[in-house]
Amino acid sequence: MAIAKREIGGRALHPVGLGCMNVSWAYASPPPHEDCVKLLHRALDLGYDHLDTARIYGAGKNEALIGEALKGRRSEFFLASKCGIVVDGPKRGVDCSPDKIAADIETSLELLQTDHIDLYYMHRFDPKVPIADSVGALARAIEQGKIGAYGVSEWSAAHIREAHGVHPVGAVQTEYSLWTRNVELGVLPVCEELGIPLVAFSPVGRGALGGVLKDPSTLEEQDLRNKMPRFNAENWPKNLALIEQFVALAEGAGVTPGQLANRWVLAQSDVLHVIPGTTNLQHLEDNYNAANVEIADDVLAKADALINHSTVHGHRYHDAIRPTIDTEEFEDA
Repeated sequence: MAIAKREIGGRALHPVGLGCMNVSWAYASPPPHEDCVKLLHRALDLGYDHLDTARIYGAGKNEALIGEALKGRRSEFFLASKCGIVVDGPKRGVDCSPDKIAADIETSLELLQTDHIDLYYMHRFDPKVPIADSVGALARAIEQGKIGAYGVSEWSAAHIREAHGVHPVGAVQTEYSLWTRNVELGVLPVCEELGIPLVAFSPVGRGALGGVLKDPSTLEEQDLRNKMPRFNAENWPKNLALIEQFVALAEGAGVTPGQLANRWVLAQSDVLHVIPGTTNLQHLEDNYNAANVEIADDVLAKADALINHSTVHGHRYHDAIRPTIDTEEFEDA
């Protein structure tokens, strides 16, 4: 049975949105500009109506790409972006002070070539700034019509609840997939309780669950996965053995591994959305159709039992990044 549209910010959206990060940054070298433009237009033509970007993606290049490519089709999609992560050369920090949020919104609006962003997230929790101050800056932007709603990304359940008490949270975004289950410790239950949409990034395990990646040593030097423990020489062979079984399970069910991974996430709760990213036009179509293909409950259950926190090897982030993540951790992490 196909999964119906689900709401964010008062809009009924297809449950599979497009994470736009990797057409500009993070993994392999970005595709040629004209290919990126083609992919974004193809996404809208397929029916994607939720596009997700952030100020940090390519230091504004991703927002600029969307602004340039899609300014003539702005009414066709729900637009989300994020602020808060600050990069200064090799240094990386978080700044969700009111002045910085206000300045980032103006920059995002300019780069995106729009006068309204439907959803604007704080990309990470900033312990230096009272939540009421950060949320207050976003609430003022809502009142001014610059953003439609605000969200938070990689925040703990307690901090989500506190923010929601100041001004209703429009959405929560965090990593969620078969091999990353942290949200189940607190974030997912609080989103269900408060009626907050939960947007899952990396639902295909940063591409790992798609079954295409065989040898991480072939990744380009700048690829973020080079620093992630699950892809290192010690953990990857064990994880690959699981992934190969997962691929076989998907093939036996007549779907792609990516579709099975996305559909598993969507099946966990009615509040969930997924935003897989890709630079591949066929994967773009496959991901979108994850909401439409038929996958039996027993196949989803087998996927759940095969790849989960207890079977996967390695933490999702390396030691330098882990302190910036507010989401609850498993005790054995």
